[in-house]
Amino acid sequence: MEYKHIPIMIDEILSGLNIKPDGIYLDCTIGGAGHSLQIIKKLNDKGLLIGIDKDKEAIAVCKTRLKDYKNVILEKSDFKDIAQILDKFNIVGLDGVLIDLGVSSYQLDNKERGFSFRFDSKLDMRMDQTQKLTAYDVVNTYSKSHLTRIIKEYGEEEFASSIANNIILSRPIKSTKQLANIIEKSMPTKIVYKRNGAHKKTFQAIRIEVNKELDNLFETINFLISKLKSGGRMAVLTFHSLEDRIVKNCFKINSTGCLCPPKTPICICGHKKVINLINKKPIMASEHEQQVNPRSTSAKLRIIEKI
Repeated sequence: MEYKHIPIMIDEILSGLNIKPDGIYLDCTIGGAGHSLQIIKKLNDKGLLIGIDKDKEAIAVCKTRLKDYKNVILEKSDFKDIAQILDKFNIVGLDGVLIDLGVSSYQLDNKERGFSFRFDSKLDMRMDQTQKLTAYDVVNTYSKSHLTRIIKEYGEEEFASSIANNIILSRPIKSTKQLANIIEKSMPTKIVYKRNGAHKKTFQAIRIEVNKELDNLFETINFLISKLKSGGRMAVLTFHSLEDRIVKNCFKINSTGCLCPPKTPICICGHKKVINLINKKPIMASEHEQQVNPRSTSAKLRIIEKI
């Protein structure tokens, strides 16, 4: 299957990153190099692109698509391990960072990866195919309380308890279609018909759990901000409220000076503002882009600049 992924808000991201031809740019989730290919085209021989992805298939594709460029480093890794990667290549400062937190179109459309309920496939959902934990393990081994918690917290699903209970009663569950049917039967019929995909929230929750998508996200973004050079920029694309909330909170803290309680007469926290918000409200895809690429509908783009 061909690795296809339509880069979302490409023009807004390129403009937001304000790319310097001789700068060092980091794409934390390079995918099929949709964004990175356009970034590296703007760099000269002194510039450098660093691309990271924990999906080995993505890295293999990028090696082919970026083969004509010598000023590129590609690493199979979780971007939350970025400190080690920067140390490995003696990178002390970055001019720009892009974090696209979405699942790639390739991963969603590849039935063998088990991300989507559109196909009847094995329960997998791993972005990193070398890790042990799969969606099958989550669905078939987690306790009812554990399942309820992740479906409620990560999926923001109001029928989490009912879904978890029916999952326990239906074990073993081996396929995405089987799981989707169980989810559907766990909620009122009118809700199933009302929603555009009754299974989306639970599938999202399980995917987040399998890939630990929210773990250390705040700390990683905070670290990357510290690695930005003065005038350097960071652009983050989010696709659901949980990750957007983390990004928004991290940016808010770093763009604020004193964090002492309002009635404190003199600042005792010592906190300093280190970034400016390029956009106070998230940028959304244009109506045209949403029509052409429906997966851009839920995307939110936030951009900051290091002081």
